Amino acid sequence: MKTVNTKYIIIGAGLSGLTTAHLLLKHGERDFLILEGRNRVGGRILTNNGVDIGATWLQDHHTNLNGLLDSLSLKKFEQYSKGQSVLVYNTMAPAHYFESQHNGPSAQRISGGSKALITKLTEGLKDKILLDTKALELTENSETVQIKTNAGIYIANKVVVTIPPKLASTLTFTPTLPDNLLGAMKQTHTWMSNAMKIGLVFKKPFWREKNFSGTVIGQVGPVIELYDHCCADNKTFALMGFINEGLRDVTAAQRKERILAYLEKYLGEEIRGYESYFEKDWSKDEFTSCENLKSVYMSPHYGNKHFEDFYFKEKLCFSGTETSPIYGGYLDGAVYSGITTARKLLQKELD
Repeated sequence: MKTVNTKYIIIGAGLSGLTTAHLLLKHGERDFLILEGRNRVGGRILTNNGVDIGATWLQDHHTNLNGLLDSLSLKKFEQYSKGQSVLVYNTMAPAHYFESQHNGPSAQRISGGSKALITKLTEGLKDKILLDTKALELTENSETVQIKTNAGIYIANKVVVTIPPKLASTLTFTPTLPDNLLGAMKQTHTWMSNAMKIGLVFKKPFWREKNFSGTVIGQVGPVIELYDHCCADNKTFALMGFINEGLRDVTAAQRKERILAYLEKYLGEEIRGYESYFEKDWSKDEFTSCENLKSVYMSPHYGNKHFEDFYFKEKLCFSGTETSPIYGGYLDGAVYSGITTARKLLQKELD
């Protein structure tokens, strides 16, 4: 089994890890590697056929993310919401149709999909990212941390763990991490871990032509949220939404038919004229979810103070949107965490 030595190792090539790596590179530091268990970069950012079936939205007050987008010359655009939206609050009563008021802050999306941010961040990092490399055990040595993976042994002066805290708690740490930290890790809900998303791509945005916004909100039924997901350049026309978790218990064919029948009822028969239909169940993603998954319907608590410290005698720290005290569970939280971690590492070197 091969052994590789480097100054820094970042575990996880999601938004926070890539942000830290991008900033290290920007400040002249090249002695680092990123270990990624998946066969792709991006973590919970995933764009399929122009549809974001992972992280999607941002707003003006997400200053860390907006600053990063500006620095990378990436554009954003407003979430489409013109026309009638549908609220289904009772299967026994008619749906409520309404039009959104445009006098408040609106959600925005990244031009080119959220993956455009990942693509930009990975520029210059291609030789630093090792895919299909799953961290298994972290062991503290006198001056370094050893990481055992499925692909070899990696040794670094400092290690940043960016995978979700609950998932990270399933790794083997020697010596064992403090009880208060482990408790925080196990109790921190993993953002997106219970989400099921769908994407439907069409030749044209039929709902817009019928004066629908594409928004369907339902407290009951197979689809709990649906939104217009056409691209900024109007070359891809799509709808994207969240599926009721109860549909995990039926077959893929049954689930698809229930979803289409439901949307046909409120948007019209054109819904069946899709060019492509796809789903993503994040609870089945081994690098997002874990066995002790619990659905959370109230706002979870993120940014536990124990994530702010270094461990393994200043050689190990944690990063990621769940560790962020600023907009935890959002893209902005991941960026804030990535920036903060890069500053910590660089400051340690200055000290």
